[in-house]
Amino acid sequence: MTDTQHHSEFAATRTLEGNRSAPLPAELIVRRLIDEAFSQGNLDVCDELIAHDIVEHQDYGPGHAPGAAGVKAVVTSLRRAFSDFKLEIEDLVVAGDTVWTRNVATGTNDGPYMGCPPSGRTFNIYVFDVMRVVGGRVVEHWGVPDRLGVLFQLDTISRPPKFAKGS
Repeated sequence: MTDTQHHSEFAATRTLEGNRSAPLPAELIVRRLIDEAFSQGNLDVCDELIAHDIVEHQDYGPGHAPGAAGVKAVVTSLRRAFSDFKLEIEDLVVAGDTVWTRNVATGTNDGPYMGCPPSGRTFNIYVFDVMRVVGGRVVEHWGVPDRLGVLFQLDTISRPPKFAKGS
């Protein structure tokens, strides 16, 4: 078992109080969404797990579709730009109906991304998500991906000289 697998296994059973317990229903919903939709590209799971009136706090830009259609659009866009896209939970905390995750997103840029042609480069960033789950569906979401880190790692934008690697 790798350190990451061990860490994820422990994190899967941690509650806000730090006690080990069986996975809670909200946790299982979030895990399925991340594993099946984002990491495997199974869009059908979005219809099952996303509330039609989800409140989305992550800025996807103007014209972003609501509900499951919006989540499907995000998954499709990511997997078009990074066919091997993976989102892995490293830490997970549950309090009531709210689930916090610290994830690692990885992928190889083999499709257009943010208006740029494929670079063939890989990226590895943190993504923080908070989701409220009610009645077996995600009803509210806040997401904070390191978009700037992706752009630096894909060499889409250059780091300022003061912050260039090796400086």
